[in-house]
Amino acid sequence: MKVSWTTKLILSLALLSACFYGINYLVFRDPSFMLRLVTLQLGFVPISVLLITLFVNRLIANREKGMRLEKVNTIIGSFFSEVGTPLLKLFRDFDPECHELSQKLIPTGEWSDADFRDARLYVRGRDHTVQIQKDKLTGLREFLLGKRVFLLSLMGNGVLLEHESFTDLLTAVFHLTEELAYRVDVTKLSDADYQHLSDDIKRAYTALVSEWLGYMQHLKDNYPYFYSLATRINPLNPKACAEFA
Repeated sequence: MKVSWTTKLILSLALLSACFYGINYLVFRDPSFMLRLVTLQLGFVPISVLLITLFVNRLIANREKGMRLEKVNTIIGSFFSEVGTPLLKLFRDFDPECHELSQKLIPTGEWSDADFRDARLYVRGRDHTVQIQKDKLTGLREFLLGKRVFLLSLMGNGVLLEHESFTDLLTAVFHLTEELAYRVDVTKLSDADYQHLSDDIKRAYTALVSEWLGYMQHLKDNYPYFYSLATRINPLNPKACAEFA
């Protein structure tokens, strides 16, 4: 019968402990001392387990959580580089009041946590009006279909399950992609179809703006050099330019 490595380890440690106790008895010939020592050590075992459970395990869990969050932020960064930033530019064409949004959401190096919080509250309370532009809808369809494989790979990443709002964003964007994929000519649809697509765009647009603000705050706090570029290419600002003035 094959013995597992854990069984071998347990037996080896038990044998090693018995050897040390045997040496102690042969040298000192004091079984009463050994009994007191064993009793003392057994009494400390519950305290040791308590300390390990409450502190060591918590430190390990916090460290693992920090590593998972870093992975999530890396994935979110790749999403905005590949899909999120250009998609916001496309959505902007469907928002008749985008000028108002662009004036409110121009993060700078002076923005504080309170500024980002106020911006998110503004986004959540804003009615993101969407008007279908038939000539722009074809470009949106082609862009999303070109990113379909990338979106699928993100949705299959289990690390993102801990980031509920970003998962909701991915679901909204992928649903819009699927809706557009099943409509071959988006310039010749019924009013009901255009209304349905308008609702899907609004759902994805609202979630995307909110997540973009969170991503920008993460860059400001952790990667100021990336944040500098992100503010210069702000997808909500029609006058944005990567080059310094």
